[in-house]
Amino acid sequence: MSGRGDVRRADLAEVRAVADRVPGGRLARSGRLGRLAAGQAVRGVGARLSMIGRTEEARRILAERSTLATAQQIVTVLGGMKGAAMKLGQMLSVLDVDLVPETHREMFRAKLAELRDRAPAAPFAAMLKVIEDDLGPLARVFADFDETPIAAASIGQVYRARLHDGRTVAVKVQYPGVDRAIDADMRNLEMISKLWKSVLPSAADTAVLDEIARNIGNELDYPREARIQHRVAMRYRGHPFITVPDSIEEHCTRNVLVTEFVEGATFDQIRTLPDADRDRLGELIYRFYISSLFRDNEFCGDPHPGNILLAADGRLAFVDFGLYDHMDPVHVDFERACLRAAGEHRAGDLYKAWVGRGIIDPDAGVAAEECLEYVWAAAGWHLLDERITITPELATGAVILAVDPRAAEFKGMRHQLLPAEHVFSRRADLFTFAALGQFGVTNNWHRLAREWLYDEPPATEIGRAIAEWRAAGSPR
Repeated sequence: MSGRGDVRRADLAEVRAVADRVPGGRLARSGRLGRLAAGQAVRGVGARLSMIGRTEEARRILAERSTLATAQQIVTVLGGMKGAAMKLGQMLSVLDVDLVPETHREMFRAKLAELRDRAPAAPFAAMLKVIEDDLGPLARVFADFDETPIAAASIGQVYRARLHDGRTVAVKVQYPGVDRAIDADMRNLEMISKLWKSVLPSAADTAVLDEIARNIGNELDYPREARIQHRVAMRYRGHPFITVPDSIEEHCTRNVLVTEFVEGATFDQIRTLPDADRDRLGELIYRFYISSLFRDNEFCGDPHPGNILLAADGRLAFVDFGLYDHMDPVHVDFERACLRAAGEHRAGDLYKAWVGRGIIDPDAGVAAEECLEYVWAAAGWHLLDERITITPELATGAVILAVDPRAAEFKGMRHQLLPAEHVFSRRADLFTFAALGQFGVTNNWHRLAREWLYDEPPATEIGRAIAEWRAAGSPR
């Protein structure tokens, strides 16, 4: 077993030390968040003052240093905290935020991407204790286990291993003490909100943070995730373009999740593909994250590039089902009806539906046309019947408008009250848009949407091939 003889079993003191490094107390985590928010304010003022009287070249260098320092501080603090605070950083990594000068935003995104792809790793000795507490001695389950993590995320680390039957698997292990950290985050939304505002001032509403806190607890439930992943893997078994690695349920426990391993190209590698290849993959991302809600009444609430791989067989692989959710068909039909009303410019029908659902207070003075324009601003990519190239700037604009619709043209939308059952699905929609923006893909997204908006036959070659696969007796 890879390096197994060189690793002693972690003693109790070492495990406790690792748990202590994931701060679980509300006050401890509040302190870190408060210092980070204050640091951003001081650094912003200092950077502006230091640029007075400097040459343009000096300003460029200072701006670059300030950008890197800001990104590094966020990565260090949020990455060390794990939990919901780190999830916030992962969300920010797909946005083209207005925190830094436009000339340095790509550098900033790259640094924040460390939260998505290269999060700070915990020592293997501590993670080994978690694995063996749940599964028994490592050699009982695994013929080989690589002690170097291949991924580190907000809840745990992922390792590559081999079972005794020869299958290569991915083993996701929860950080010791991360459950306490998440519980502290859930009770500490006010401080996280201040941090969010320090990074993205326009996002004044805490609805998105509330949604994260309510749902991130599901990521701790590995048995639930294993069941969901198995069901989705069966749904896509034999799919011509998409694959989902199956879970190995007999080896999945409270703190350990074992799944099939996907060998494939990462987000950064996919970004280098030719335009036509990326556009093709963009359609598959849309179908997996968006169309599945209206076809299966289920969706993944955590769409971001780190969960997408281009498998060796050419299919697009999707991983991580901790934030996968089911939506009542009645609510799905409501979302479909509202989008159809907006797409057909039936402002009165949209307004009536929103008032009836409690989304808009009829006494708030919000006009029907404002509702219509707001939907087009946030979800118009589904509705506009022409080819659209999704850029990070375009995607971020839609996300910010939806999160905080307080721009002058949508001032009345501050009275919007989205029911809880729709917050999660809208986040999935918006962050799919943001993820596609990172790939810079082009398509007529409305033609894809018409399949679930109007139950029309597919208009693309990929769509027709999938329809034939389903007609031939696929699982779905």
